[in-house]
Amino acid sequence: MRDDSSFIELRARQRALALLDSGSARELLDPFEGVMSPWLETQGIVPQADDGMVVMKGTLKGQPTVVIAIEGTFQGGSMGEVSGAKMAGALELAAEDNRNGVPTQAILCLETGGVRLQEANLGLAAIADIHAAIVDLRQYTPVIGIIAGTVGCFGGMSIAAALCSHLIVTREARLGLNGPQVIEQEAGIDEYDSRNRPFIWSMTGGEIRYQSGLVDALVNDGVQAVKRAVDDALARGVPAQHRSENYAFYLDRLSHFDTAQQASTATIHQLFAPEVKS
Repeated sequence: MRDDSSFIELRARQRALALLDSGSARELLDPFEGVMSPWLETQGIVPQADDGMVVMKGTLKGQPTVVIAIEGTFQGGSMGEVSGAKMAGALELAAEDNRNGVPTQAILCLETGGVRLQEANLGLAAIADIHAAIVDLRQYTPVIGIIAGTVGCFGGMSIAAALCSHLIVTREARLGLNGPQVIEQEAGIDEYDSRNRPFIWSMTGGEIRYQSGLVDALVNDGVQAVKRAVDDALARGVPAQHRSENYAFYLDRLSHFDTAQQASTATIHQLFAPEVKS
């Protein structure tokens, strides 16, 4: 793979292989296992043999590492019963490794619209398991999240991203609890025009999320740029305080926001001023 290869353009399996040491990776529950959603075919949706979730175990600079990558091109990277269980199970196994003296690192490649509507309750339960597994594992080792672009990270999985020890994004990435179409549907086009791409990126894009302190590293698209950011994040280790533990700061800031006004980049900067990065 060339040094200048795009990370964004890679599929989930390619991303996992690119991050791990060459020749060290082995896939857990690969497509040949045929572990797929039992709920899609009954609705006329062609299932996928890995349910859009790739779990790759190997080493990174010689250290045991699991990379869990969501395939954004399958069902919008949505989380269902099987895909969610694969991610939660991999994180739980990594935590058990650490408790048993095997310091296993974890990297999440997040390209997801959140819960799969066809599997709503089962998907939501799986996402809750993922949240619990991240909080458990991050006691022992930093959990690194990467949001590269195309799909972004929304819904309950945006909470998973927020729980990560360190979060890496590109300028093409987006991060938000609700997607643009959902906000427009519920609040109206005057509140949020889902076709206004400059507006969307000014509110939920990687750059503004970095500037407001909600992510830790903003990188250009490129395999080597992402790998360097991952190396830096792992070197920083487990934070003294995870971002999600600093809820008092965010609750205080949000309590001062006037929801009657249309939010903008300027108001985001003002709201999170102490956390703003240049």
